Amino acid sequence: MRSVLAAASVAALLLANAAWGAAPGPARAEDEAPVPPVHGHFTLETLDGKTASDTDYRGKWLLIYFGYTFCPDVCPTTLTQIGGALKDLGATADKFQPIFITLDPARDKQPVMAEYMKSFDPRIVALRGDPMDIEEAAKSYHVYYRPRALGNGQYTVDHSSYIYVVDPAGKFKELLTGDLPGHPLSDDLKKLVK
Repeated sequence: MRSVLAAASVAALLLANAAWGAAPGPARAEDEAPVPPVHGHFTLETLDGKTASDTDYRGKWLLIYFGYTFCPDVCPTTLTQIGGALKDLGATADKFQPIFITLDPARDKQPVMAEYMKSFDPRIVALRGDPMDIEEAAKSYHVYYRPRALGNGQYTVDHSSYIYVVDPAGKFKELLTGDLPGHPLSDDLKKLVK
């Protein structure tokens, strides 16, 4: 059931992304729209200044989450849930590499991200880059994000909130959301490695 919900959600997300560049015309029904394959790739920078790409993590299940440090709720909640799932998994957690990619490189400089990540499981790798690199990574995963002005020079970043699961061979597997009531994220991760 959860996979069906995630698939329906990604279809809606991809339709919204496609609509940005589409010419005006009649909308297609959600169930008629083809869902483009996710061929996610990234080449970004770790918080200690090293280049990191998706290929550096081959051999592990990647749990990729796009967000930003100024996010008031969903980002810290999801990162906390990922950390909790790793703890629940025990030794099996070694099969996973969680990655947090900022969508707000203007504010998420290295010191800001380093301080922010202290609140979460140290196994979560944080990555950043210049705006073009971030945009390229986000597009390759079909991530929706858009800055929204709040006034007085302040802004927030509206964004999708999925965990992108990539298998050890580098192929996109599925989308997960944070914990649903009565269904911990660790249960989904255990199913992946059976």
